[in-house]
Amino acid sequence: MKSLLSAAVIAAFALTSGAAFADGEAALTKSGCMACHAKDKKLVGPAFKDIAAKYKGQDVAAKLFEKVRKGGSGVFGPIPMSPNGADKIGDGDLKDAIAVILKS
Repeated sequence: MKSLLSAAVIAAFALTSGAAFADGEAALTKSGCMACHAKDKKLVGPAFKDIAAKYKGQDVAAKLFEKVRKGGSGVFGPIPMSPNGADKIGDGDLKDAIAVILKS
């Protein structure tokens, strides 16, 4: 019975993790992030894989959340990223999108 419960918890976590990942992927597309970013190559902004590599092993989700909201430049070059308010991407979707980016 204990192993059955453990298996159910693991399965539920796997399903939840997959759902969050799919939501993050959808949020990246729906909110227009993909107009300037790509998963594996630089467009106007850096590739998601380059963002993930730069911040690997760091707890930067809150920092990136603020960066997306306020915009800015200088971290990956001189081209500025415009601010992206909650009207463009909701807080939950942004958190999911950042999780996807950091796993790239």
